[in-house]
Amino acid sequence: MFITLLIVTFAIAFVVATIVVVVFTKPIDKILARIISDEISKAWLRYLKFAIYVTGISSGVRIWDLEKYITKPMYEHAEIVQLTAERWTFEVYRTIISTLQGVAWMLLVFFVFALIAYVIVRAFELKRAGGEAKV
Repeated sequence: MFITLLIVTFAIAFVVATIVVVVFTKPIDKILARIISDEISKAWLRYLKFAIYVTGISSGVRIWDLEKYITKPMYEHAEIVQLTAERWTFEVYRTIISTLQGVAWMLLVFFVFALIAYVIVRAFELKRAGGEAKV
């Protein structure tokens, strides 16, 4: 039953990460094209998609939390947690939320750095435009 739970949580995390990739590909592509404005922006887009998958799956499939279903309890009279229907529902919900949370943090960091890069690029463009206007 544990292996099934592990596979299901992996699949759910993968599907959630795929949805996030589909939703955010176009905005990320536009941001990278504006900041980098070179062919390398496509490579960065591929890397960010990969990072979304890695972050989402590693956040959603929490091995250390799933471990409680197979390890023996530390206390003498305690029992191993059973995988009931309620537990399955809870684990599926937790997988979805954890995946979204991990990807949200990763994208937040990306967008903060992208904003800083945009301000720098824009400042250089204004400086260059101001220098051309004086000539």
